[in-house]
Amino acid sequence: MVSRRCPVPSQAANRVIVDDCLKALRGLPEGSCDLVFADPPYNLQLASDLMRPNNTRVDGVDDAWDKFSSFAEYDQFTRAWLAECRRVLKPDGAIWVIGSYHNVFRLGVALQDLGFWIQNDIVWRKVNPMPNFRGKRFTNAHETLIWATRDKRSRATFNYESMKALNDDIQMRSDWLFPICSGPERLKDEGGRKAHPTQKPEALLHRVLLASTKPGDVILDPFFGTGTTGAVAKRLGRRWIGIERDPDYAKAAKERIAKVRPLPPSSLETQKSKRAEPRVPFGTIIELGILEPGAMLLDVRARIRAEVKADGTLAYGGNQGSIHRLGALVQGKSACNGWTFWHYEVEGTLKPIDSLRDKAKRQLGLVSPPTVVAAE
Repeated sequence: MVSRRCPVPSQAANRVIVDDCLKALRGLPEGSCDLVFADPPYNLQLASDLMRPNNTRVDGVDDAWDKFSSFAEYDQFTRAWLAECRRVLKPDGAIWVIGSYHNVFRLGVALQDLGFWIQNDIVWRKVNPMPNFRGKRFTNAHETLIWATRDKRSRATFNYESMKALNDDIQMRSDWLFPICSGPERLKDEGGRKAHPTQKPEALLHRVLLASTKPGDVILDPFFGTGTTGAVAKRLGRRWIGIERDPDYAKAAKERIAKVRPLPPSSLETQKSKRAEPRVPFGTIIELGILEPGAMLLDVRARIRAEVKADGTLAYGGNQGSIHRLGALVQGKSACNGWTFWHYEVEGTLKPIDSLRDKAKRQLGLVSPPTVVAAE
């Protein structure tokens, strides 16, 4: 049984572990991380150099760390590191893995076989993908991220309201549009070449961490590379642990992260979820005298007038029921959010009864009263 609280000591976080991925993972405490972001080898299976039509070589991924002798060897490696990641996750922890068509389906099977519970797959659509030079297939213009919780019972962090606000108050979709990492953000070595062939854009990690973590959470990246996860985590007030076996990548990551300035804590507050707020039944609003029995509630067009009863139900046209049930009935629907459907009248203006819940919470001591700032 994994302990519900196994915090990572402050001296253990915010560091790069230069070691083999599996060895380093086995040295981390069980149940110590809130989130894993993994950008593992894709196993691209490149048999030869990729050339452009002008006969120049494409600067692709041909490093030894991306080469496996067979799918069986890749699957064995994948299951080993995923199992260790699951072990170090807290019970309500989650993981993000990213891949391409070369490996993402194998990652998905491994995740499910090991007991992870898939929440979403996200399509990262690239604004500026690498062209298809051979003309034998469609241009590969996206990568896929899989977001999964530690298991089916996990209650992972999801800052739904923040994601909606980030998207102009429209639900955030599962297709994300970002450019690939380029320009000043792309780290270069002393020879002016890419320091890492698969460096991910910080904008992508910003959205991932903002969506699924809280300030102070511990983020583990077992394939740290040049430290994009650590750089974004530090800026967003999250703690981080990076594992990277290549000392040159690790050095570049440390130098990069050292230059990052954390945002002020006040700017890191995410919009609170209404689902996490204390529950106040409509009947409590009647009991507290915020609405009196006999008051009339209306739909937004003031075409339907329902009477409030002493037991917190509403009556209309010979029917009586809860704010939700009667709201659904009068609309001919199977369900209704009565808090937003029903309105009360104040000085000739209709307001949703949802606005009364804050008043009830203050009377019940469930929230602090608004702060009044005295004029100077």
